[in-house]
Amino acid sequence: MEDPSPSQKSQEAPDAPNLTRRRLLKTGLIGSAIGGLVACDPCTGSVGTAVHTTERVRWRLASSFPSSLDTIFGAAEVLSKRLSEMTEGNFTIRVYVGGELVPPLQVLDAVQQGGVEVGQTGGYYYTGKNPALAFDTCVPFGLTPRQQIAWLREGGGGEWMKKIYSDFGVIPFPGGNTGVQMGGWFKREVNSLSDLKGFKMRIPGLGGKVMDALGVSVQVLAGGDIYPALERGAIDATEWVGPYDDQKLGFHQVAKNYYYPGWWEPGPNLSFLVNQSAWDKLPATYKAAFEAACAEASLTMQTRYDAKNPPALRDLLQSDVQLRPFTDEIMRGAQEASQALLEDIAAKDPEYRKLYEDWKAYRKLSFDWFGTAELSYGRYAMG
Repeated sequence: MEDPSPSQKSQEAPDAPNLTRRRLLKTGLIGSAIGGLVACDPCTGSVGTAVHTTERVRWRLASSFPSSLDTIFGAAEVLSKRLSEMTEGNFTIRVYVGGELVPPLQVLDAVQQGGVEVGQTGGYYYTGKNPALAFDTCVPFGLTPRQQIAWLREGGGGEWMKKIYSDFGVIPFPGGNTGVQMGGWFKREVNSLSDLKGFKMRIPGLGGKVMDALGVSVQVLAGGDIYPALERGAIDATEWVGPYDDQKLGFHQVAKNYYYPGWWEPGPNLSFLVNQSAWDKLPATYKAAFEAACAEASLTMQTRYDAKNPPALRDLLQSDVQLRPFTDEIMRGAQEASQALLEDIAAKDPEYRKLYEDWKAYRKLSFDWFGTAELSYGRYAMG
C-alpha cells in the first residue's frame, strides 16, 4: 500500500499516533533484520549477508579426524569458512587435525577443560563417560541418517543431548552424517557367528560392545592408526565409513572381503562440541552465525558422501575386492545382542532408561512411516 497523500493525512489526523507507532515498529523490525542474519538460501542453506558487528573472536577447533578424510574433516573447514564469511572475518575458527592439539579420542576432554573452544568428534567415542552419549551419534540397529537428524533437531533428541553434555560444560551441535555405513573389511570370510570368535577388529562405541559379546576381540583406534594396524596384523578386520573414505585409507590393499551393512552405524551423526563458557561470551549475532554455519557444514558432509560413495564403490569392485553381505545368522545374533546390551544399560541407569524409552517410541513411529513409503519404493526401484 502506498503512503497516503497530504489531503488523506489531514483527514486521518486522529489516527496519526497509531500510524506513527506502526511506522516505528516496521522500521525497528527492518533494522533488526539488517543488524543480524538475512534469510538463507533454501536449497544450499548458505547465508547471504554478513553479521554487522566489529567484535573480534578467535577460536580453535580440535578435530578427531585426519585431513585425509576430506569429507568428514572438510565439514569443520566448511564451518570455519562460512563463519568467517558471515562475520566479515571478525569471528574465525582455526581448525586442527586429529592429534595436532590433543589425541583424537580426547576432544571432548579438551573442550570441557577449555583447551579449545570447539571440537569435531563423535559422541560414541565417550561412552565411558556416559553411555547415553552413544545416542548422539547412533546405536546398533537404530535410526537412519534422515531419522537421526530429525530426532536430534525435531524429535526431542537434541534436548536430551544438551542435558547430557551440560554435565561436561559443553553444548552439542549436529555436525554431519556419513550415511549408512558399510560393515567393514575382513581378512577372511565370516559366514556364521562362530566365525567371528577370536577376530581382532577395530570398532568403537556400542557396536564394539556387541561384537565383544559375539566373541570378537575389540580395539578402538583413531582413523589414522587403522591401516598400519591392519597391515601388520594387529587387527584382522576394521570398519570405518564407506567406499569413498575406505578407498582413500587403502583398506582394500590389505583386506579383500568388504561386508555390508554396518548395522552398528545405520546413521551416525558427528557433532561440533562447544565450551559453554566460550559460548556464553559470544554476541547473539555470532551465536546465530555459528548455528547457521553448523547447519551448512552438516548438510555438506552428507551430500558429499552421497555423491562420492557410488563411484568409489564401483572403482573398488573393479579390483579384486569381494563384496559380501552379512549372513542372516550374523544379523540376527547381532540384533539380539544389541537389544540385550541396551536393555542391560537401561536397567542400571534410570536417566538412561528415560532417554531409551523416548528413543524407542520415536524409532517405532519413524520405522512405521519409512517402512511404508521409502522401503517399498526402494525395494521396487533399487532391488
